Amino acid sequence: MGDARNSHKDTQCVHAGVEPDRTTGAIMTPIYQTSTFVQRSPGDHKGYEYARTLNPTREALENSIAILENATFGACFGSGLAAADAILKMFKPGDEILFGNDLYGGTYRLMTRVFAGFGLKAKFINMHDLEAVEKHLSDSTKMIMMETPTNPTLGISDIKGLSKIARKHHCILCVDNTFASPALQNPIDLGADIVWHSATKYLGGHSDVVLGAAVTNDPVIGEQLHFMQNASGAVPGPMDCFLVLRGIKTLHLRMERASENAMKVAQYLHKHAAVDNLYYPGLASHPNHEVAKKQMKQFGGMLSFDLKDNSFDKAKTILEKTKVFTLAESLGGVESLIGHPASMTHASIPKEEREKTGVTDSLIRLSVGIEHIDDLVADLDQALG
Repeated sequence: MGDARNSHKDTQCVHAGVEPDRTTGAIMTPIYQTSTFVQRSPGDHKGYEYARTLNPTREALENSIAILENATFGACFGSGLAAADAILKMFKPGDEILFGNDLYGGTYRLMTRVFAGFGLKAKFINMHDLEAVEKHLSDSTKMIMMETPTNPTLGISDIKGLSKIARKHHCILCVDNTFASPALQNPIDLGADIVWHSATKYLGGHSDVVLGAAVTNDPVIGEQLHFMQNASGAVPGPMDCFLVLRGIKTLHLRMERASENAMKVAQYLHKHAAVDNLYYPGLASHPNHEVAKKQMKQFGGMLSFDLKDNSFDKAKTILEKTKVFTLAESLGGVESLIGHPASMTHASIPKEEREKTGVTDSLIRLSVGIEHIDDLVADLDQALG
């Protein structure tokens, strides 16, 4: 198929960035399991010279994700954090980055324990309050780096509003779109300069690969990302790229089913006597539900909730009792997962900082998969009961 940019998102998932192999006609992108490429003469090659610099399987995936995000440039990395690492390496000592205060623990750790040592400055603020964001900007602020929905409390920030603030102050807006995926949300269309993903999650979709990606429409940023990719070398192998290409083909179907299931699970939990705070942007009770409606097609498969018995012991009992929901880190696969952010994904954030954003010892996070909804609700019912 030709350029899929003008197609519907469902069609893009199946066709974007991929072509039948010109040599054999293979409909699936081959796994180019090679480290180097033959040259006719020094510097005279077919566009590929060394697989760290460029590999045809990775190139197809980069093009696919860029098209899905309505971007021009794409770069893939060994993990989502490797993508964030490459983005942060674009800045120099003394530059300041604004982060949301309810972000993924790995991003927090990367900034506070790695880049802070090299002189990058960070502020962790409430990204849902646009006036507060603008007040924190200064001449040294070079980028706003945020998630929406956030991990794990499903906070929603106004991407279009933040993009206007970023442009006014001449800084970059970078959006982690992992929780929504390009099937549900396209931050580039709303004014973001960079979108990045842990493609391990919904893009791969089958819990069998670790990979990251960053895309942009800015040619200068695109060149910087490709430079960092080649210079630092944190690139994914061709087999991993193939697996994500395969996963993307069903992204729209998986996201539709996961969103439908999560909404029904949220409605069930909303009425449950044991549940206290419930975080799901699809519910009208969510403080930024209207913003989510404007910038998301559906509300995704992720949700979190607190227990009225606000104790780790009670949460632990529930986490150990589920049978369909599997206790494990990560998210975005076809199977439903249950996790405990305070001791798992967000353990690297100090307790006092975690609790300010709602990550309590009783907070439970669900990655709702594509199983039958009756089985999912029944499983939660027996575990909570």
